[in-house]
Amino acid sequence: MLILSIESSCDETAAAIVKDGREVLSSIVATQIAEHKIYGGVVPEIASRRHTESISAVVSEAIESAGITYKDIDAVAVTFAPGLIGALLVGVNFAKGLSLRLGVPLIPVHHLRSHIAANYIAYPELEPPFLCLLASGGNSLIAEVKGYTDFNIIGKTRDDAAGECFDKVARTLGMSYPGGVNLDKVADPEKADTYRLPTPSVEGSKYDFSFSGLKTAVINLAHNLTQKGEEIDVPAMCGAVRKKVCDIMLTNTLEAAKEFGYKKISVAGGVSANSELRARFQEECAKMGYELFIPPLKYCGDNAAMVGAQGYYEYLSGNIADADLNAYATMPIDYRK
Repeated sequence: MLILSIESSCDETAAAIVKDGREVLSSIVATQIAEHKIYGGVVPEIASRRHTESISAVVSEAIESAGITYKDIDAVAVTFAPGLIGALLVGVNFAKGLSLRLGVPLIPVHHLRSHIAANYIAYPELEPPFLCLLASGGNSLIAEVKGYTDFNIIGKTRDDAAGECFDKVARTLGMSYPGGVNLDKVADPEKADTYRLPTPSVEGSKYDFSFSGLKTAVINLAHNLTQKGEEIDVPAMCGAVRKKVCDIMLTNTLEAAKEFGYKKISVAGGVSANSELRARFQEECAKMGYELFIPPLKYCGDNAAMVGAQGYYEYLSGNIADADLNAYATMPIDYRK
């Protein structure tokens, strides 16, 4: 089954052709990073306009790169939630029109489910059930993946997500967008203990995340040092923040795996590209005898290949949309149709 998939939830306009949920025939991504870098972050209105300008060409390139024609497409999958509402609407409306024109099913795909599905592309042997840590700029959660479309949230962020914490700290330290990526590059692990940072937790919910307090602590510490005329050791501060965030995510995930009896663990989302997070999960899972699945870097960020992968299993489960499909800025990963 050939699925044309479309992703436009934030600042990447992407399209891909995926065969049977596992084989990527093409994956095209048009990024807007250079433009949003001027403003220090994603400007929703600009993102929507650029999606409108790029989507037709990106889809055409994906089809051409796969060596197929529009007539070969069996279904159209599209990210419909969550994300920037204007950006999502561009992809959803384009997909609806294309589905209608081709006379093929329209498959609505949840963005976070797609990130988990990125591992299905990289690891053909991976099948549910397994435990997944999903960490990105807007979301941080631990979920039981009981089936391809069956999820149970064990822990989630109560405020800022891990990626958001990285981005805001990076901005405070004068780094350009995308902050989390640059923070990871600058961080010095040898100086990670230079600054003392809190370990926030949620009382009564041991697997939930709270990164807002950590972010605020770093911002206040940086401001206090500046007011005293002292220079901030940026590599040390980046190393401290990265270590603390990784400590929290690693501890929560491994404790959840032990309590709920999982030996297969996956990590997904944009933050899964973080070098320390990847290295530490690999080290700890090897020690504990757990199987670990982390997507290659090209599938960590937003892309349409992961949408096509998850779209295949949504299709098999009967999740087909009508022409009245809408976009939603927020929606839990365990939503019911």
